[in-house]
Amino acid sequence: MSKKDKIMVDIYNAPVYGGISKPPMGWSSWNCFKINIDEKQLLDIGDAMVKSGLKDAGYGFLNIDDCWHSSQRDEKGEWQGDYQRFPSGIPYLISALNEKGLKVGLYSSNGTLTCEDLPASLGREKEDAYTLAKWGAEYFKYDFCHHRHIPINTPHIVKIALNLGEFEVMCKAEEGKLFGKAKLAYKKEVAYVKGLEKNRGMVSFTLEVPEDGEYALTLTYLKGSPKDAFIMARANGGKPLWLNIPACKIFNTYARVQTRICLKKGVNTIDLFNPVSCRHDSAMLQYRNMGEMLKEAVKRVADERGVPEKPIVYSICEWGYNKPYRWGKTAGNLWRTTPDIRPWWPWINIIYGHNVKLYKHSVKGGYNDPDMLEVGNGKLSYEENKTHFSLWCMMNAPLVLGNDLRKFIKEDGSADLDNPVLKILTNKEMIAINQDDLGVACKPLSRSIFGDVLAKPLSDGHAVCLFNKSPFARKMTISLSTLAKDEYFAFDKKKGYKTREIWSGIEGRTEDKISIKIKAHGCAVFKVVEE
Repeated sequence: MSKKDKIMVDIYNAPVYGGISKPPMGWSSWNCFKINIDEKQLLDIGDAMVKSGLKDAGYGFLNIDDCWHSSQRDEKGEWQGDYQRFPSGIPYLISALNEKGLKVGLYSSNGTLTCEDLPASLGREKEDAYTLAKWGAEYFKYDFCHHRHIPINTPHIVKIALNLGEFEVMCKAEEGKLFGKAKLAYKKEVAYVKGLEKNRGMVSFTLEVPEDGEYALTLTYLKGSPKDAFIMARANGGKPLWLNIPACKIFNTYARVQTRICLKKGVNTIDLFNPVSCRHDSAMLQYRNMGEMLKEAVKRVADERGVPEKPIVYSICEWGYNKPYRWGKTAGNLWRTTPDIRPWWPWINIIYGHNVKLYKHSVKGGYNDPDMLEVGNGKLSYEENKTHFSLWCMMNAPLVLGNDLRKFIKEDGSADLDNPVLKILTNKEMIAINQDDLGVACKPLSRSIFGDVLAKPLSDGHAVCLFNKSPFARKMTISLSTLAKDEYFAFDKKKGYKTREIWSGIEGRTEDKISIKIKAHGCAVFKVVEE
């Protein structure tokens, strides 16, 4: 079978989702508070973000993770905040945090329920996206709990019909044009099209209608499959419509499924196909669908209110199971590449090790997400906190904090500017590396069980990170000539370079090599520019 026979529709060839130009920065409730969040607590966190200087350092989002919801939607089917913990409602909370100069993010799951078994968005993407936009949310984390895959099975099509008022036109299976592995078969002399499953076949029908309009499209198919099925209908090469087919009870021979489809006056072509050949396809289509709903909702709210659009940063959180780094940039702004992070040094190291290899998939406006920062949580040492932050900055990862920011505020209400964790998180030079206009992630120059050497192109030079993985202090060295050998870095070999180690502030110059002794689990980050 040729590749053309296997793949009828290329669902991966799509533009970058866009909307942002730098990795988002902010704070999220989950790593610190888990399910124990409430209105006052989040308002206090908002105050701490402002007073501590974090907002001014670039941390602009306050993201509310799971458990903000009530278990009941309202009489219109819309989300509500937890009655007890958010008595003033989520719109009030968003408005109050906006007044502090912060943008607010909310959470749901690409499933029937969230990870904490509260109302989620699978099958309700359009409605929930509108609620987010209407409330003024500007960040959306979309998880993967209670998820259901789009079926790879496809119904056997007997005929299609179009209706508009008294007008009706019909095409039988034998009138369709078959592509790929699609075949015509018969049951009691009634023809049907099969072989549309797994993106291996497609059938196209040509029908003529008397006027432009939204027509009722009815598909008649054979009953008999004990499994759920799925098919898409596309008019004249436009945006496909989703049609979910439930598992059948065999009381009758045929069943029907309907949708509404926009057609133009004259001859139209309607394609029927199932583009899902594996679970990766399913996840990509579902996450991309929610992204499209978010954009539509933002535009709808702006039009209704006569105000500028308020874009929503879209965070795909499917834990890296379906290789989102291959399709994430067409669906959202950032995509989780790993399972959940924990404030354990070995686990942080594992997550870093997986994410750093995916540097080629990070693009300006779309970022590999190794999950939120654990700086300031657990029993991480100062060096581990510093290294954790440095690695995330080098990888162009989103900088989303997860520690208790209230600890940065003294009893008298002033900021504890000497707090070592706060100093790490507000290091302007490290943040500048993460937020650099070039938008390129670091690439490993060398990796071993003892340490890694990373380099990151910048708009005004290069950043080099020497990461000591070992539990002992050790000397590490990099030769800048290795950068000149790799096109990724666009590094021209010169006679001399100025260097500045970000954490110590020590400046120097070199003609090639940089050497430094680094503490256990520590790192050194140099900015390198031509003399």
